[in-house]
Amino acid sequence: MSSVPPPGLPFVNSMTPAVLVLPGSVTRDDVPRLCEDVRARLEATGAGVVVCDVAGLGPPGLTTVDVLARLQLAARRAGGRIRLRDPDPALSALLGLVGISLEVEGQPEEREPPLRVEEAVEPHDPAL
Repeated sequence: MSSVPPPGLPFVNSMTPAVLVLPGSVTRDDVPRLCEDVRARLEATGAGVVVCDVAGLGPPGLTTVDVLARLQLAARRAGGRIRLRDPDPALSALLGLVGISLEVEGQPEEREPPLRVEEAVEPHDPAL
């Protein structure tokens, strides 16, 4: 069963990030189009985050890392950021190896402490 979508742009809540699904393989030739997609989605939603679904990417390589770094740069220049959805563990390891830190969906942000973590205080520690 199919239905015709309503005319015009879809209603998007500004708190709902846009999702950009990356194809099975990305090349450097895809970078300008993908960067423009990121900028357009940030502008359209106003959410400040574009979720990049990377589950369908092939084996990670330096080209994939380069594309993701350029997408993050384009998002930052547009006043936002990207967040990865379902990255392969090898991709996460490769990003860490080259020193690129990208947010991953489902993980706490770096500036937020994980839930239910308590700091131990030693009796002889000076008060801050």
